[in-house]
Amino acid sequence: MTNQDGSATPEGINITPHVTIPYAELEMTAITGSGPGGQNVNRSATRIAMRWNVRSSRALDDAQRARVMRVLGSRLDSEGNIRIVAGEHRSQLQNRAEAMARLSQLVARALVVQKTRKATKPTRGSIERRLTEKKQRSSTKRDRRSSHDD
Repeated sequence: MTNQDGSATPEGINITPHVTIPYAELEMTAITGSGPGGQNVNRSATRIAMRWNVRSSRALDDAQRARVMRVLGSRLDSEGNIRIVAGEHRSQLQNRAEAMARLSQLVARALVVQKTRKATKPTRGSIERRLTEKKQRSSTKRDRRSSHDD
């Protein structure tokens, strides 16, 4: 069982150093794959459907839960579950690891707080350059106008 940085614990999936989703909160179901693959794809349930309920999770505090629900709101169902389906690999174990890695990446990205942008004043040089470019543009257009009016 791995996550985005390749580490895993017996307790659960490490999202950040302070957030670990316990395996008990993950609901995994093995389902049969779809598409090409012959008889094996019809018989073996190697595809993994994983659900994790954000609303009832003990892994997140209230602020983190609100942030994850806001950022991943379009991926949540009405009960607050995130559903991830992994079926790229032929092995159920690999698909399980892939689903956990995807969940880990999703939640880790949702927990990152963007730095707020501070408004700054343009430098004197940038203002002067902008104004000289404007003057050059206006003189070029003025010259075009006067040459065609003859």
